[in-house]
Amino acid sequence: MDDYEKLRQMLHTNPVGAPRSEAFQEILRILFTPEEVHVALALTFVPRAVRKIASVSGLSPERVAELCESMANKGIVFCREKNAEMGYALLPIMPGLFEFPLMSGGGTATHQRLSRLWEQYRREAFGIEFAGSRTPLLRVIPVEKTIQTCNEVLPYEILSTMMESAETFALAQCACRTSMAACDAPRDVCLIFDKTAQFLIDRKLAREITKQRAQDTLWRSEEAGLVHTCNNSQDRLTVICNCCPCCCMVLRGLTDLGNPNAFAKGRWHAQVDESLCSGCATCEKERCPVAAIEVQGNRARVKRERCIGCGLCVSTCSTDALSMVPRADAGVPPKTVTDLGIRVLEEKGRLKAYIDLNEN
Repeated sequence: MDDYEKLRQMLHTNPVGAPRSEAFQEILRILFTPEEVHVALALTFVPRAVRKIASVSGLSPERVAELCESMANKGIVFCREKNAEMGYALLPIMPGLFEFPLMSGGGTATHQRLSRLWEQYRREAFGIEFAGSRTPLLRVIPVEKTIQTCNEVLPYEILSTMMESAETFALAQCACRTSMAACDAPRDVCLIFDKTAQFLIDRKLAREITKQRAQDTLWRSEEAGLVHTCNNSQDRLTVICNCCPCCCMVLRGLTDLGNPNAFAKGRWHAQVDESLCSGCATCEKERCPVAAIEVQGNRARVKRERCIGCGLCVSTCSTDALSMVPRADAGVPPKTVTDLGIRVLEEKGRLKAYIDLNEN
């Protein structure tokens, strides 16, 4: 077994996973040099100090530090400073190996080659893997303007409230639209928070922004008809993706691959007040990303089973005929990001493998 396959197997212990594929083997060979992959095999998903990595890899601490810095600058390993010492860790595929090398905007021949391979990998294996647990890793969440008439809206269901607890904000290019380039929706709308944000800022893969700029980005994405998705937990934001149905890895898990666990639907669904509906069809033709609305007889109809609860139809309804109402069968996200990861690993049967890797 070569080092690249060993690395793939390590990455596959993560909740996101890295199923076997020739396309992914080629991706790894583009991202990691042979010497880098050797060092990566000495990492875990918990940051390790250079001296520990050197001990495991058999290389000098100076060479390990040089290689780890090179990989961090490319966005293929994570790093953070703790107690005046740098620690380096493996990154999952999402968010990580797929997005971070493309967040600076792409445009090179290597980026184009990676884009083709990522799309091949999504179709062959990764799309099924990402949605391969009963508990989705991401959830749809509408902006509060569309749910302000609902009772009992909880803090974790309001993006602006969740952003209040974040300390660091970063803005990057959307890797999905950079990769696919299938539409003209804005690309500079990927929001990242706190530790991951600081890493991307330090490595010049994203730029630091203010909380107000993050909120403005959210509204700009709403106006552009992009679906807001975030990590499927209640405690804190790690990322807000602003997704289009033609490029997005996550949305296409449903729209292209037909997997109902591609993401968690929002806690609401749209409904129509027929007495107010003008039949303009803006909701059907311009806003709904999943064909959940159909205009019949000059009145909009919502296919409740298809509605993902994004609220994009509500925010542009000129007659206020559309509103969001709670789903009767809405689930509750795991309390923390850690709880989310454990639940997904249990459902995929990989919890022990993940623990064993990170305890070594």
